[in-house]
Amino acid sequence: MSTADTSLNATHPTTANRWVLASNNKGKLAEFKRLFAEANLDVTIVPQGQLDIEDAIEDGLSFVENAIIKARHASRISGLPAIADDSGLCVPVLGNAPGIYSARYAGEHGNDSKNNAKLIADLQPIRAAEPDTPIKGMFVCVLAMVRHADDPLPIVAQGLWHGEISETAHGDGGFGYDPLFWLPDLQASAASLSAADKNSISHRGQAIQQLLAQLPL
Repeated sequence: MSTADTSLNATHPTTANRWVLASNNKGKLAEFKRLFAEANLDVTIVPQGQLDIEDAIEDGLSFVENAIIKARHASRISGLPAIADDSGLCVPVLGNAPGIYSARYAGEHGNDSKNNAKLIADLQPIRAAEPDTPIKGMFVCVLAMVRHADDPLPIVAQGLWHGEISETAHGDGGFGYDPLFWLPDLQASAASLSAADKNSISHRGQAIQQLLAQLPL
């Protein structure tokens, strides 16, 4: 049994042994590195940044569409099979916003502090109207894998992680909305969990297990 390597140190005779991971998000890359290291894959996972691949234009209207767009983009440029993640936070009382716009909710892509501040502000009127009602939310992760850029049958997997949205940030770990994502059963935020504990229950951890289960033996 071998584990996936997220570096280019190993060489492989065929492209089937190398897959590109279509993400330049440092937080996601760190989580995927741990998750793939635990998988029973004889594959080297190459982050697209190591191949000088810029982020794709995410103009889909769903997590599924954007994940496939990103996977095809990375595969077309690299000539390798590609895996892409599209993920975000959905809050039902906000019409499932921020949703696919989670990374740029406040208008600036990847600014976690501004995105979190906007979410807190947008929820204030709802909290004021129903102060004793927890605000539900869920993290969504869709993974798409294409064997080549024009693959007509991408492998798609989805993970959902349910919790509540806190009024204040808790914890110093994680990234994105993790400090506001409260887990009542654990009495902790996603940002308070260890990397191992988070990966065992998170939306991304669930999605990767579903994806691995669909891969051919």
